[in-house]
Amino acid sequence: MVRLAHNNDFISFTDLDEIVYLLKNISEFDLSGYSKSSLKRRVERFLIVEKMDLVDLKNAILNIDGFENYFIQELVVNVTEMFRDPDFFKQLKAKTFPYLETYPQLRLWSAGCATGEEAYSLAILLKENNLLDRSFLYGTDVSLKALDFARKGVYPLAKMKSYTDNFNKSGLTSEFSSHYTAMYDAAIINNEYRNKVLFSTHNLVSDNVFNEFQLILCRNVMIYFDKELQERVLNLFYQSLALFGFLCLGTKESLYGHPIKSRFKVVDSTLNIYQKIK
Repeated sequence: MVRLAHNNDFISFTDLDEIVYLLKNISEFDLSGYSKSSLKRRVERFLIVEKMDLVDLKNAILNIDGFENYFIQELVVNVTEMFRDPDFFKQLKAKTFPYLETYPQLRLWSAGCATGEEAYSLAILLKENNLLDRSFLYGTDVSLKALDFARKGVYPLAKMKSYTDNFNKSGLTSEFSSHYTAMYDAAIINNEYRNKVLFSTHNLVSDNVFNEFQLILCRNVMIYFDKELQERVLNLFYQSLALFGFLCLGTKESLYGHPIKSRFKVVDSTLNIYQKIK
Protein backbone atom coordinates (compact mmCIF):
# COMPACT_ATOMS: atom_id res chain seq x y z
CA MET A 1 0.00 0.00 0.00
CA VAL A 2 1.32 3.47 -0.89
CA ARG A 3 0.82 5.36 2.33
CA LEU A 4 2.55 8.57 1.28
CA ALA A 5 2.10 8.83 -2.47
CA HIS A 6 -0.32 11.78 -2.41
CA ASN A 7 1.85 14.00 -0.23
CA ASN A 8 3.85 16.31 -2.47
CA ASP A 9 6.65 16.54 0.09
CA PHE A 10 6.51 13.19 1.78
CA ILE A 11 10.13 12.85 2.87
CA SER A 12 12.11 15.57 4.58
CA PHE A 13 15.76 16.45 4.07
CA THR A 14 16.39 14.93 7.51
CA ASP A 15 14.85 11.69 6.24
CA LEU A 16 17.07 11.93 3.18
CA ASP A 17 20.19 12.39 5.32
CA GLU A 18 19.27 9.25 7.26
CA ILE A 19 18.96 7.23 4.05
CA VAL A 20 22.30 8.55 2.73
CA TYR A 21 23.98 7.72 6.06
CA LEU A 22 22.45 4.24 6.07
CA LEU A 23 23.59 3.51 2.51
CA LYS A 24 27.12 4.70 3.24
CA ASN A 25 27.38 2.36 6.22
CA ILE A 26 25.78 -0.63 4.52
CA SER A 27 27.32 -0.33 1.06
CA GLU A 28 30.10 2.28 1.39
CA PHE A 29 28.40 4.14 -1.47
CA ASP A 30 28.45 7.82 -0.58
CA LEU A 31 25.62 9.97 -1.93
CA SER A 32 26.29 12.84 0.48
CA GLY A 33 27.77 15.05 -2.24
CA TYR A 34 24.75 14.82 -4.52
CA SER A 35 22.37 17.75 -4.81
CA LYS A 36 19.83 17.18 -2.05
CA SER A 37 16.87 18.53 -4.00
CA SER A 38 17.57 16.28 -6.99
CA LEU A 39 18.28 13.25 -4.81
CA LYS A 40 15.14 13.83 -2.78
CA ARG A 41 13.01 13.85 -5.94
CA ARG A 42 14.58 10.60 -7.10
CA VAL A 43 14.02 8.87 -3.77
CA GLU A 44 10.40 10.02 -3.69
CA ARG A 45 9.85 8.77 -7.24
CA PHE A 46 11.41 5.42 -6.29
CA LEU A 47 9.05 5.09 -3.31
CA ILE A 48 6.02 5.74 -5.50
CA VAL A 49 7.08 3.28 -8.21
CA GLU A 50 7.95 0.58 -5.67
CA LYS A 51 4.84 1.28 -3.55
CA MET A 52 6.94 1.78 -0.44
CA ASP A 53 7.14 4.29 2.38
CA LEU A 54 10.19 5.43 4.33
CA VAL A 55 9.91 2.63 6.91
CA ASP A 56 9.64 0.02 4.14
CA LEU A 57 12.71 1.49 2.44
CA LYS A 58 14.88 1.44 5.54
CA ASN A 59 13.82 -2.12 6.38
CA ALA A 60 14.59 -3.25 2.83
CA ILE A 61 18.04 -1.62 2.85
CA LEU A 62 18.88 -3.31 6.15
CA ASN A 63 17.26 -6.72 5.68
CA ILE A 64 16.93 -7.65 1.99
CA ASP A 65 20.11 -8.98 0.46
CA GLY A 66 21.22 -6.88 -2.52
CA PHE A 67 18.40 -4.35 -2.17
CA GLU A 68 20.72 -1.44 -1.38
CA ASN A 69 22.56 -2.01 -4.66
CA TYR A 70 19.27 -2.14 -6.59
CA PHE A 71 18.14 1.06 -4.89
CA ILE A 72 21.39 2.90 -5.68
CA GLN A 73 21.31 1.80 -9.33
CA GLU A 74 17.79 3.19 -9.69
CA LEU A 75 18.83 6.53 -8.20
CA VAL A 76 21.88 7.22 -10.34
CA VAL A 77 20.73 6.30 -13.87
CA ASN A 78 20.73 9.42 -16.06
CA VAL A 79 18.83 10.15 -19.24
CA THR A 80 20.97 10.40 -22.38
CA GLU A 81 20.72 10.15 -26.17
CA MET A 82 22.95 9.91 -29.21
CA PHE A 83 24.39 13.21 -30.47
CA ARG A 84 22.60 15.08 -27.70
CA ASP A 85 22.98 18.84 -28.27
CA PRO A 86 24.12 18.54 -31.92
CA ASP A 87 25.91 21.89 -31.89
CA PHE A 88 28.22 20.52 -29.21
CA PHE A 89 29.47 17.79 -31.54
CA LYS A 90 29.82 20.29 -34.37
CA GLN A 91 31.95 22.60 -32.22
CA LEU A 92 33.85 19.70 -30.65
CA LYS A 93 35.01 18.71 -34.12
CA ALA A 94 35.80 22.27 -35.19
CA LYS A 95 37.63 23.40 -32.06
CA THR A 96 39.37 20.31 -30.66
CA PHE A 97 39.95 17.86 -33.51
CA PRO A 98 42.62 19.97 -35.28
CA TYR A 99 44.68 19.65 -32.11
CA LEU A 100 43.75 16.03 -31.38
CA GLU A 101 44.82 15.07 -34.89
CA THR A 102 48.44 15.80 -33.90
CA TYR A 103 48.52 12.88 -31.43
CA PRO A 104 49.64 9.44 -32.65
CA GLN A 105 47.35 7.82 -30.05
CA LEU A 106 44.25 9.20 -28.36
CA ARG A 107 42.54 8.23 -25.12
CA LEU A 108 39.10 9.67 -24.50
CA TRP A 109 36.83 9.38 -21.48
CA SER A 110 33.05 9.68 -21.34
CA ALA A 111 32.46 10.07 -17.59
CA GLY A 112 28.98 9.36 -16.27
CA CYS A 113 28.21 7.68 -19.58
CA ALA A 114 24.92 6.09 -18.45
CA THR A 115 23.74 3.68 -21.18
CA GLY A 116 26.54 4.59 -23.58
CA GLU A 117 24.93 6.73 -26.24
CA GLU A 118 27.40 9.60 -25.84
CA ALA A 119 30.44 7.32 -25.95
CA TYR A 120 29.22 5.74 -29.18
CA SER A 121 28.41 9.18 -30.61
CA LEU A 122 31.98 10.24 -29.92
CA ALA A 123 33.29 7.05 -31.56
CA ILE A 124 31.23 7.78 -34.68
CA LEU A 125 32.52 11.36 -34.77
CA LEU A 126 36.09 10.05 -34.55
CA LYS A 127 35.42 7.57 -37.36
CA GLU A 128 34.01 10.32 -39.57
CA ASN A 129 37.24 12.27 -39.09
CA ASN A 130 39.63 9.35 -39.57
CA LEU A 131 40.67 9.31 -35.91
CA LEU A 132 38.98 6.17 -34.63
CA ASP A 133 41.80 3.78 -35.58
CA ARG A 134 44.23 5.59 -33.27
CA SER A 135 41.71 6.15 -30.49
CA PHE A 136 40.49 4.21 -27.49
CA LEU A 137 37.47 5.29 -25.49
CA TYR A 138 36.47 4.67 -21.90
CA GLY A 139 32.85 4.93 -20.80
CA THR A 140 32.36 4.92 -17.04
CA ASP A 141 29.42 5.09 -14.69
CA VAL A 142 28.41 3.94 -11.23
CA SER A 143 25.36 2.08 -12.53
CA LEU A 144 26.08 -1.57 -13.31
CA LYS A 145 22.68 -1.84 -14.96
CA ALA A 146 23.39 1.07 -17.31
CA LEU A 147 26.88 -0.22 -18.15
CA ASP A 148 25.54 -3.66 -19.02
CA PHE A 149 23.10 -1.97 -21.41
CA ALA A 150 25.91 0.14 -22.89
CA ARG A 151 28.20 -2.84 -23.55
CA LYS A 152 25.50 -4.53 -25.63
CA GLY A 153 25.12 -1.44 -27.82
CA VAL A 154 21.51 -2.33 -28.60
CA TYR A 155 18.96 0.47 -28.56
CA PRO A 156 15.25 0.68 -29.41
CA LEU A 157 14.79 1.24 -33.13
CA ALA A 158 12.03 3.73 -32.29
CA LYS A 159 14.68 6.09 -30.90
CA MET A 160 16.71 6.14 -34.10
CA LYS A 161 14.55 8.78 -35.76
CA SER A 162 15.35 11.43 -33.15
CA TYR A 163 18.97 10.23 -33.04
CA THR A 164 19.13 10.61 -36.83
CA ASP A 165 17.86 14.18 -36.54
CA ASN A 166 20.56 14.92 -33.96
CA PHE A 167 23.19 13.29 -36.17
CA ASN A 168 22.22 15.34 -39.21
CA LYS A 169 22.27 18.58 -37.20
CA SER A 170 25.79 17.71 -36.01
CA GLY A 171 27.11 18.44 -39.49
CA LEU A 172 28.15 14.87 -40.29
CA THR A 173 27.87 13.78 -43.89
CA SER A 174 27.41 10.00 -43.77
CA GLU A 175 24.10 8.21 -43.35
CA PHE A 176 23.44 7.61 -39.66
CA SER A 177 21.96 4.22 -40.55
CA SER A 178 25.41 3.09 -41.75
CA HIS A 179 26.62 3.08 -38.14
CA TYR A 180 24.16 0.48 -36.86
CA THR A 181 22.26 -2.59 -37.99
CA ALA A 182 18.48 -2.66 -37.69
CA MET A 183 17.06 -5.96 -36.51
CA TYR A 184 13.34 -6.24 -35.79
CA ASP A 185 12.64 -3.41 -33.30
CA ALA A 186 16.26 -2.90 -32.26
CA ALA A 187 19.32 -1.06 -33.56
CA ILE A 188 22.72 -2.65 -32.91
CA ILE A 189 25.73 -0.33 -32.93
CA ASN A 190 28.43 -1.55 -35.34
CA ASN A 191 31.17 -3.79 -33.95
CA GLU A 192 33.94 -1.35 -34.84
CA TYR A 193 32.53 1.11 -32.30
CA ARG A 194 31.70 -1.44 -29.60
CA ASN A 195 35.24 -2.79 -29.83
CA LYS A 196 36.70 0.68 -29.32
CA VAL A 197 34.85 1.52 -26.10
CA LEU A 198 35.65 -0.05 -22.74
CA PHE A 199 32.72 0.35 -20.36
CA SER A 200 33.59 0.00 -16.70
CA THR A 201 32.54 1.16 -13.25
CA HIS A 202 34.03 4.34 -11.88
CA ASN A 203 32.59 6.43 -9.07
CA LEU A 204 33.35 10.12 -9.49
CA VAL A 205 32.53 10.59 -5.81
CA SER A 206 35.21 8.28 -4.45
CA ASP A 207 37.44 6.78 -7.18
CA ASN A 208 40.72 8.22 -8.41
CA VAL A 209 42.68 8.82 -11.62
CA PHE A 210 42.96 5.66 -13.73
CA ASN A 211 44.57 6.91 -16.96
CA GLU A 212 45.72 10.01 -18.84
CA PHE A 213 43.37 11.43 -21.45
CA GLN A 214 43.44 13.91 -24.30
CA LEU A 215 39.69 14.49 -24.06
CA ILE A 216 37.17 14.11 -21.22
CA LEU A 217 33.43 14.49 -21.66
CA CYS A 218 31.24 14.85 -18.58
CA ARG A 219 28.02 16.53 -19.59
CA ASN A 220 24.84 16.81 -17.53
CA VAL A 221 26.39 14.95 -14.59
CA MET A 222 27.80 17.57 -12.22
CA ILE A 223 24.49 19.43 -12.08
CA TYR A 224 23.47 16.69 -9.64
CA PHE A 225 26.45 17.39 -7.35
CA ASP A 226 26.86 19.99 -4.64
CA LYS A 227 29.66 22.58 -4.83
CA GLU A 228 32.13 20.59 -2.72
CA LEU A 229 31.74 17.45 -4.80
CA GLN A 230 32.00 19.47 -8.02
CA GLU A 231 35.39 20.76 -6.83
CA ARG A 232 36.51 17.21 -6.12
CA VAL A 233 35.43 15.95 -9.53
CA LEU A 234 36.97 18.90 -11.41
CA ASN A 235 40.29 18.22 -9.69
CA LEU A 236 40.00 14.57 -10.69
CA PHE A 237 39.48 15.60 -14.32
CA TYR A 238 42.38 18.05 -14.17
CA GLN A 239 44.70 15.31 -12.88
CA SER A 240 43.40 12.91 -15.54
CA LEU A 241 44.01 15.26 -18.47
CA ALA A 242 47.23 15.43 -20.45
CA LEU A 243 48.64 18.93 -20.82
CA PHE A 244 46.63 20.74 -23.51
CA GLY A 245 43.90 18.09 -23.25
CA PHE A 246 40.26 19.14 -23.42
CA LEU A 247 37.48 19.05 -20.82
CA CYS A 248 33.91 19.24 -22.07
CA LEU A 249 31.10 20.05 -19.64
CA GLY A 250 27.38 20.51 -20.21
CA THR A 251 25.69 23.77 -21.11
CA LYS A 252 24.49 24.12 -17.51
CA GLU A 253 27.93 23.35 -16.05
CA SER A 254 31.06 25.45 -16.21
CA LEU A 255 34.39 26.21 -14.53
CA TYR A 256 33.26 29.71 -13.59
CA GLY A 257 33.38 30.17 -9.84
CA HIS A 258 35.80 27.29 -9.41
CA PRO A 259 39.45 27.97 -8.44
CA ILE A 260 40.67 25.45 -11.02
CA LYS A 261 39.50 27.69 -13.88
CA SER A 262 42.88 29.49 -13.97
CA ARG A 263 44.48 26.26 -15.18
CA PHE A 264 42.28 26.11 -18.27
CA LYS A 265 41.73 28.16 -21.39
CA VAL A 266 38.14 28.71 -22.47
CA VAL A 267 37.65 27.17 -25.92
CA ASP A 268 33.88 27.66 -26.11
CA SER A 269 32.09 29.63 -23.39
CA THR A 270 28.59 28.60 -24.49
CA LEU A 271 29.22 24.87 -24.70
CA ASN A 272 31.78 24.92 -21.88
CA ILE A 273 34.73 23.37 -23.67
CA TYR A 274 38.05 24.02 -21.95
CA GLN A 275 41.72 23.23 -22.60
CA LYS A 276 44.21 22.45 -19.83
CA ILE A 277 47.08 24.92 -20.14
CA LYS A 278 49.11 24.31 -16.97
